[in-house]
Amino acid sequence: MRIGGLYSEMFDQSLAAYIFCALTAIVVIFQLALALGAPWGEMAMGGKFPGRFPPKMRFAALVQMVLLVLISLVVLTRADFVFGEYMDFSTSAIWGVVVFCVVSAILNTITTSKKERMLWAPVTIVLLICSIVVATSEHLV
Repeated sequence: MRIGGLYSEMFDQSLAAYIFCALTAIVVIFQLALALGAPWGEMAMGGKFPGRFPPKMRFAALVQMVLLVLISLVVLTRADFVFGEYMDFSTSAIWGVVVFCVVSAILNTITTSKKERMLWAPVTIVLLICSIVVATSEHLV
């Protein structure tokens, strides 16, 4: 999506950040549904808990939600949408997001749960690509 020049760089980073946050919002909603007892356990955690998650796993889903929101805030900060005063921190922290996305993409690609692999592998791969775009984009001040 390179048109050339300063504006295309902003557009690429912005679009990647928007896509990242939109997909992450879907994952957060999915985790909330798991935490509230939705019978979708076969599509998460390697399918180890088919049906409703047990209480400890429901708590884990809540923890994952919080982590995903924090990760999204790092992406939004690095893309200069929020918390501009934390730009220096986000420039380093975004690489933690990239590592998180690498691990997520690998785990969702190699999971034994076919439903989890079919649903989440493409999502995590797109999240990884978007996080790399945001991480490698030059911050424009």
